[in-house]
Amino acid sequence: MYIPAKLTYYINLWWLLISIIISLGAQAQPTRNQPANGPKKQLLTKPNATGHGPIERSPTDRSPTRRFFGMHFDFHANSSDAQLGRNLSEQSLDSFLTAVKPDFIQIDCKGHPGVTSYPSRVPNATAAPDFAKDPLAFYRAVTRKHGVALYVHYSGVFDIAALQKHPNWGVVKADGSLDKANTSVYGPYADSLLIPQLKEVADYGVDGVWIDGDCWATIPDYSPVALARFQAATGIPVGPGHDPPRSEKDANYDAFKNAARQAFIRYVGHYTDELHKHNPAFRVASNWAYSSMMPEPITTNVDYLSGDLTPGNSVNTAAMEGRILAAQGQHFHKPWDLMSWTFWYQFGPTMSGDQKTAVHMKQEAAEVIALGGGFQGYVRQKGDASIPLNELPVMTELSQFVRARQPFCQGITPIPQVAVLYSDATVRKFDQKLFSRDQAYRMQGVLTALLDAQFPVGVLSEHHLTGRMSQYPLIVVSQQDSLAPAFRQELLDYARQGGNLLLIGVETTRNFANELGVEPIGQATASNRWVHYGGATMVLNSLFQPVQPKAGVASFGQISAREYDAILPGVAASTVPFGKGKLMGVYADLSQDYIQHQSSKARDFIATLTHTLLPNPVVTVTGSHLVHVIANRLGSQLAINLINTGGRHADPRVFTYDEVPPLSNLTITIRTEKKPFKVVQQPENTALAFTYQAGIATVTVPNLLIHSVLVVE
Repeated sequence: MYIPAKLTYYINLWWLLISIIISLGAQAQPTRNQPANGPKKQLLTKPNATGHGPIERSPTDRSPTRRFFGMHFDFHANSSDAQLGRNLSEQSLDSFLTAVKPDFIQIDCKGHPGVTSYPSRVPNATAAPDFAKDPLAFYRAVTRKHGVALYVHYSGVFDIAALQKHPNWGVVKADGSLDKANTSVYGPYADSLLIPQLKEVADYGVDGVWIDGDCWATIPDYSPVALARFQAATGIPVGPGHDPPRSEKDANYDAFKNAARQAFIRYVGHYTDELHKHNPAFRVASNWAYSSMMPEPITTNVDYLSGDLTPGNSVNTAAMEGRILAAQGQHFHKPWDLMSWTFWYQFGPTMSGDQKTAVHMKQEAAEVIALGGGFQGYVRQKGDASIPLNELPVMTELSQFVRARQPFCQGITPIPQVAVLYSDATVRKFDQKLFSRDQAYRMQGVLTALLDAQFPVGVLSEHHLTGRMSQYPLIVVSQQDSLAPAFRQELLDYARQGGNLLLIGVETTRNFANELGVEPIGQATASNRWVHYGGATMVLNSLFQPVQPKAGVASFGQISAREYDAILPGVAASTVPFGKGKLMGVYADLSQDYIQHQSSKARDFIATLTHTLLPNPVVTVTGSHLVHVIANRLGSQLAINLINTGGRHADPRVFTYDEVPPLSNLTITIRTEKKPFKVVQQPENTALAFTYQAGIATVTVPNLLIHSVLVVE
């Protein structure tokens, strides 16, 4: 599982100290869509060849139903674990599989300490000291009897035991020392341990692997082979007299980071291809590859995409991460899923937390499956390799919730409405680590505000939007500061042809200042400012750059230092015609504001701006602000997902909760060319009365518990 960046160092150190103590003790004893032709009319049409129809499954998606719902178990075995498998019970596992009915389970194989929890015979392996029973053979036999797929959790780059045996396999850090936790993607680790072990696992009859500790554990490598390959690839000398770039302050550091990223991708491609040569049916995923940490085109033969959500605020995180993986899955025809921790885990000295309730987990699952992804729950496996049953009632209820919605979520195609840009170029420039969520968190606030304002939103990178911008009536560029010139020009061409660009953030709007027709007033500041618009006020707590609009530019939102002080020069936002379309600039980093406060006034401010550019979205909701909307096609039908986001899921003081107040009498309007035959709320299977006038179907949803799908036939 992904560990937050600021804690990775301490957890590595923690594992290292434990391993040293244990060691001492042991010694003592593609396809692109059509090019842009201008925005389409915002009425729903039948599926067609422009990307609105069902996706074509890739050959590697051999059994798409097999990863729609599953369970993940791991315990990161270490060298002090003895008599593994002693408490494995076929009756116990039978009861779990019979009650929960997962498509698959993932079990521990090798965690970050690098110790296998099955009796590996690979020469370089470090296995637990003794086994009462082979856990891998046991789980394969029982899952096969139930027709349940079996995957393993395997820690890749992050392997402490391998580096205790082979220190030279470790990354050479910038100071010249050898890393004791993270292996080098340039070294022999993959061919000497990872690939042989996973071939061994495949020979057990295991269906696939979820490789953890991979991209997020990869760090810059200053080994001789890494430096030589960097010089060969870039022509930048790093030999004697030419120090390699070691920090952001050094010239060519961006080039060095990008070379390291490409080395990791080659590493993933290599082990994936080798495993497929050994067993073409063995399915491979690298945890968080091609996700928010790595939002680039898929160039390796991974079989599916996956990641595990942060333990806290997972509803909003699932909404963000799910949209990024959904875009990748749709574009490259790859199945994807997300894993939720079934417990709230407080990282730090105490490492405390509570088991989540079924209600809590259902909200997280809804955000994922409504986007067409699979969902898995993570339950901690016992140290003897057995599965605990104390959470069986919660997992059973969660399974029933997901299964009831599977017919209305699996195989969907999103309806293009609002596209939020998640720029791979900006991620590469902004993120300090090789692979992290720094830029994702930077833009998450604007995404959450748009979702809370009930717009159907997708999150797409350059390769998703290039050549197909016209499908989206509105593109939001929020704090994306390092756009390639050609892509920036395509955004402007999209607006000239009739599209709408909403540009948010100090640096982003500075890069479009000429087109927006504004001039800065003084320097950007982070001091509080009050925004006055339409009789309402909103406080800005983030970086703000006052601007003066030029002639022909409409201003929006006056500014004051305090709520009742005199109005200051400058405006909060502005709009200008641009060809057949419009550009709107917001001169503050609103995303950070919304992450910190989720203020209803900030939500309404963003909603007001967005409705200016998108006055007639495909779906609208009135009656509550606690609804996320996802508009899909399911074959020839519309599938409008409504998710109740009530509850204190974003409050860091609340580990879990057991109640989400139901929402009543929601009014939903749906734009559709033809009068529907009927509208059915699923999975409740309740036909709802509706009216139809001027291309708009209006329906009242009497009750929304957590997640329902309005199927429009």
